[in-house]
Parts: sequence; structure tokens; C-alpha cells
Amino acid sequence: MVALRKICLFAPVPYHMPRQRSGYYNAIEYIGPRPQKPKKPNLFGGWVIVVIALAAAVFFGKPLINGALAADRAPTNEQIEIIVSQLEESASFPEKLAAEALKYSGSQVSHDPAYYKIQYPGGDVPAGKGVAADLLIRCYRKLGIDLQKEIHEDMESHFRLYPQLWAATAPDRNIDHRRVPNLQRFLSRKGETLSTSSDPAEYKVGDIVIWALSNAETHIGIVVPSASTEEGSSGPWVVHHPAGVGVKWEKALFDQQILGHFRFSGE
Repeated sequence: MVALRKICLFAPVPYHMPRQRSGYYNAIEYIGPRPQKPKKPNLFGGWVIVVIALAAAVFFGKPLINGALAADRAPTNEQIEIIVSQLEESASFPEKLAAEALKYSGSQVSHDPAYYKIQYPGGDVPAGKGVAADLLIRCYRKLGIDLQKEIHEDMESHFRLYPQLWAATAPDRNIDHRRVPNLQRFLSRKGETLSTSSDPAEYKVGDIVIWALSNAETHIGIVVPSASTEEGSSGPWVVHHPAGVGVKWEKALFDQQILGHFRFSGE
């Protein structure tokens, strides 16, 4: 009996394999993000980008388009001579200044912003070179006013009232009068400050206008009569010297934002 028990104690217990279920019943484990509903396309966002791109193209391309159109209708030498003779007959200083600006518009002057050591007073860079400010300097000198001297003397007495943009610690009579921000400050101190509205009637022949350019620079020119006889083109034009091109007489008064509008006869 004892032997039989021992045999029973050590007898192998039958191992029953678990019943295999078909693949249909097996659970499938999914690892990954929770499925999301597909988003609807945002058509509005695409149109906004298109509108912004078109607006930028119009804003930055307008000066180029206007310049190209103005080049097609550039005044002739005969037109310049007729208008200049009419302006020179006047006793008005602004009209005489406009006459000098028109004569200067026929000059072959390349744009050159380089620093030059020049004499003082009455100093000037080479005649075939210049920038926008040199137009003003040269036209006023023709009428007996030396802006190089006037600005230098005012800066010697009031240096801190002028723009501190060039790391200068004292006036420099070689270059100060050739910088548009300095001209703007001088004209605001010594001349008559006028409206910067978009009304053409506010701008008279011989006025000085300062613009803000898209590259954060400033620009300057002189208001002159129109050279066009077309309807709608008889408003004020300007003589100015844009960067990279020659001196222009064109309808460009409102092509850029106007920062300053002055009248100065040296009195």
C-alpha cells in the first residue's frame, strides 16, 4: 500500500494545453496616437497670403512703374528752356530756385555718395558726381547762398540739435551739408515749415520736399512746374537725384512718403 502511494505521489500530472482560439477572436493590440478626424482645408489662410503678396508687390513696385512711365514722357530740352526763361523773369526767389533746379536737371551727374575732402567755404565734389543733397547745394549757390557754410556754422553752435547718426563728435564741413537729415534739421530751424499733406495745391514752385524711402533712407528734391500738357498732369513736379540714376525732372511728388516740406530763401 505504501509503495502504491509513492507511485501516485510521483506520477506525472497530465498538462492540458489551453484551447487555441481562432484569429477572429484574438484581440489586436494598437500602439500609436489616437485617430483624429480629418481637418477641413483652410481656404481663407491661403487667400490671405496671396493678398499680402499682391499688396507688397504694389507698394514696392509703384516707384519703379512710375519711374518707367516718367522716362517715357521725359521733358525735352526745348520745354526746359521755355519754362526756365519764364521762371527767371520773375523776381521771386522760389521761382528762381526752381529755374536753377530745371537747368540742373539737364546735367550729366552720376550718383556718388563717397566722402570727399573739399575746400571751405564754397567747396564741392567733382562736377560730374553728386547725390540728392548736392542738387540743393548747387542750386542755392547759383543764387548766392552757400549751404555748406550756413549748415557748418549752425552746427558749430548747436551740434547736439542735429541728428547723431554717423558717430561724429564734431561738425565736419566736408560732408555735413551733403546729408539729407542735416538739411532737414537746418531747414526746420531756419526756413518755413509747411504742410506735408497729399494736396498738390499745398506745394508751390521752389519748395523743398524730403521723402522717406523704402530702404529707411531719406531723399530730397525741389518742386518745379509740370512739363506735361496732358489733362491731370499739370500739378507740381520735382527735380531730384535718385540713387543709381541721373537727375530727374518728373511727376514724382507723391511717389514716396513725405517727411518734410519747407520754403527757404536765405533770409
